[in-house]
Amino acid sequence: MKSNMILEKLAGVNQRFEEIGRLLTDPSVTADMERYIKLNKEYKDLEPLKDAFNRYSELLNGIADAKEMIANENDEEMREMAKAELEELSVQREPMEEEIKFLLIPKDPEDDKNAILEIRAGSGGDEAGIFAGDLYRMYTKYCENRKWKMEVTRVTEGTQGGFKEIVATVTGVGVYGVLKYESGVHRVQRVPQTETQGRVHTSAASVAVLPEAEEVDVTINAADIKRDEYCSSGPGGQSVNTTYSAIRLTHIPTGIVVTCQDEKSKLKNLDKAMKELRTRLYNLEHQKYLDEIASKRKTMVSGGDRSAKIRTYNYPQGRVTDHRINLTLYNLQNIVDGDLDEIIGKLNMAENAERLKTEETQ
Repeated sequence: MKSNMILEKLAGVNQRFEEIGRLLTDPSVTADMERYIKLNKEYKDLEPLKDAFNRYSELLNGIADAKEMIANENDEEMREMAKAELEELSVQREPMEEEIKFLLIPKDPEDDKNAILEIRAGSGGDEAGIFAGDLYRMYTKYCENRKWKMEVTRVTEGTQGGFKEIVATVTGVGVYGVLKYESGVHRVQRVPQTETQGRVHTSAASVAVLPEAEEVDVTINAADIKRDEYCSSGPGGQSVNTTYSAIRLTHIPTGIVVTCQDEKSKLKNLDKAMKELRTRLYNLEHQKYLDEIASKRKTMVSGGDRSAKIRTYNYPQGRVTDHRINLTLYNLQNIVDGDLDEIIGKLNMAENAERLKTEETQ
């Protein structure tokens, strides 16, 4: 991307930024709360690009002024000062342009959404269930570190500990944009608790991260939903197995079934179940989008194939390998204790580099 093209794009962003600034003071906009919230969010999203426009314009003006002084100034000392300034500013130009290129990559509108996190035991019997429990603990710690809220909506416990399946809603700032990199098959290599001869086994669990749909994203016809109520199971006191508070919703046109049990509140269960149903219907379309993008990019680290093996946790060697970007780290214990920032950061950088290539070839 050439300098004049970068400046042109930034100028367009700056124009939109100023336009939104005016709209946010317009009484007709402030009276429409939904529109006001959307514009306010766009305004905040454009702020880094507005700042980049100011810095880049100032840099280019400085370079032009220095060149003009070198060409026209008769005083040798002033010309030497101008040459030194030109050299200093020219060194800043390329890194700033690279930074701006990444800022100009269109943001995925899903990234700001909350997410539904699903973890299911795969191959490996009881050990796979135990590993699913370890992954759940890892994500719980990670969410705590980022001040996100995690609420379990459905759980089926494993026979030897851990989970056959656990589903949770994660709410916070930019949740899906971060957790989307975790979708796929995770493998563990270690000596299972159930192994008597000390042999290393390989087990697996699958993780799916779905952007949570909002009411405006999906319209559901009430006539298309079959609703069942039944007794909750699990901890929570005597009323758990005698009160019909658990909810099962079946979306008749697609056959999608969601369940939720909060052990006490039927209304709360219904609300959570509706959120999950909206999300699953929304993701039928979102998956098509992911598949389309995956066909255009080679890495697509946050991409559509949720059956792909993405990461291996090797306990004997204390290493974690992310196969999408050939990254190996020897700090397994920290990672399973929720320190995922380095892995997710590198995945994000790899995806942005891939997206930048796509943008430049279009």
